Amino acid sequence: MLSRILGMKRFPRSLLLSVILTALQFPGAQAYAPLGHEIVGAIADERLANKATATKIRALLDGLSLEKASVIADEIKGWDKKGADDPRSFHYSAHRNIDRQLRDFWRANPPPRSGANPGAPSHHWFHYTDVPVVPAQRYRDGHAGRSKWDIVHMIPFCVQILQGRVPEQNERRITKAVALILLAHYVADIHQPLHVGAEYFDQQGRVADPDKDKSALRDEGGNTFTLELSDEPPRRRGIHKKKLHGFWDYDAVNALFLQEPGTLRKGDMQTLIEPHKKELIRELATQEPNNWRMPPNVPVDSYAEIWADEILPIAREAYARLQFIDVHPQQEEDRILAAGEAVEKPAANHGVYHVWATNVVRDELHKAGWRLADLLEKIL
Repeated sequence: MLSRILGMKRFPRSLLLSVILTALQFPGAQAYAPLGHEIVGAIADERLANKATATKIRALLDGLSLEKASVIADEIKGWDKKGADDPRSFHYSAHRNIDRQLRDFWRANPPPRSGANPGAPSHHWFHYTDVPVVPAQRYRDGHAGRSKWDIVHMIPFCVQILQGRVPEQNERRITKAVALILLAHYVADIHQPLHVGAEYFDQQGRVADPDKDKSALRDEGGNTFTLELSDEPPRRRGIHKKKLHGFWDYDAVNALFLQEPGTLRKGDMQTLIEPHKKELIRELATQEPNNWRMPPNVPVDSYAEIWADEILPIAREAYARLQFIDVHPQQEEDRILAAGEAVEKPAANHGVYHVWATNVVRDELHKAGWRLADLLEKIL
């Protein structure tokens, strides 16, 4: 029955033995989570294997693969609480030069409200943009949710550093090695629908256009809404409701792989899925995805905006399949956001939410891996 729901042509047989979305609950939200980023980086590694570009990547990254480098932009958030200079902070000890460059980058782009560098942008901002999904629009059609430090601007900035058009001694302290590490991460981020689109609500909890209603509150890509899906089993005691954004980062990625019922420890989950992860990467690296290529006359600096415009209709659907209840203002540190509950609408003719989302994630990881490899070939 499950194979008929998901479609055998889209998922390898070995990955369809069991899909249990509640097998593991992760805290926080980190954009496709480590697993999704590693898949994208590993696809690019395989696409570039034995090419001159791969040699340049190894030299820049001190031997790190794109698969390993792809998670670093999230890992360094671990310095946020006590700072990169805390003696107990973790180090990339086997890659001391890269460790030093990453710490310089962190200091120049501190977490929000850290006080380490007042007025500097936060490295957190570089991972996303919050383009309103209502009304339907492209990135350049409005202003709300965009900034010069969002992902649509940071991808070409990193490209320009790697090409030598921006010097490594720049204000953001992004060297060529750091630029490559960030690109390996951001190319996956921009293919996650809720890292590009967001919903905005007025003071009465109704969907609003923030370019017209300046008081409209955003949900930061679903980070402030809990999610209730129609086919979920009852939650066990002590298990918190998942967040809408976290569902896309974790659950929809984990659903690509064999999982056992019950709660799995992180190490157990990794051991369980590792052979299936390798199988999926091999398949996605050898089978060309649909509609992944950029037009030949488009400069690489425009790729991020094209990718954002491409993912926005998917972000719009990710919200349109849900109804939002108990919407209210919520204080989050120095800002007020819209928060509440997102509940799956009746499936009708469009299928259940988690199956649709899992298919979307598979397609987007596939394209992101090929696009990362293609982009690096062109700029290195």
